[in-house]
Amino acid sequence: MSAPVTLSRHLLLERPVSAPDGAGGFARSWEGLGTVWAEMRARGGGERDGGAVTLSAARYRVTLRGAPVGSSLRPTPECRFREGTRVFAIETVTEADELGRYLICHVVEEVAT
Repeated sequence: MSAPVTLSRHLLLERPVSAPDGAGGFARSWEGLGTVWAEMRARGGGERDGGAVTLSAARYRVTLRGAPVGSSLRPTPECRFREGTRVFAIETVTEADELGRYLICHVVEEVAT
């Protein structure tokens, strides 16, 4: 990474959990895995039709400290970040460099407008 990284955002990393709903299906909930310090940079956004509402989607690049594969604090695409009431779905996770010092996550935040 060429530019210095400023890890100034406190994000909760969550993963999905499925449990039987009692009616033959499954209910999805979210389990907190821990907090990470991150840098968030806007990448753009747009709007799309969400049926009864219009969805505004903002995209961000999130940089955080590296974590080894298999670590509970290493994000995966099925996970998400939460910052208060804001939710950021993780689309991709890659190492920022060959040493794995930082991870880069591309995320999207959808808000009904």
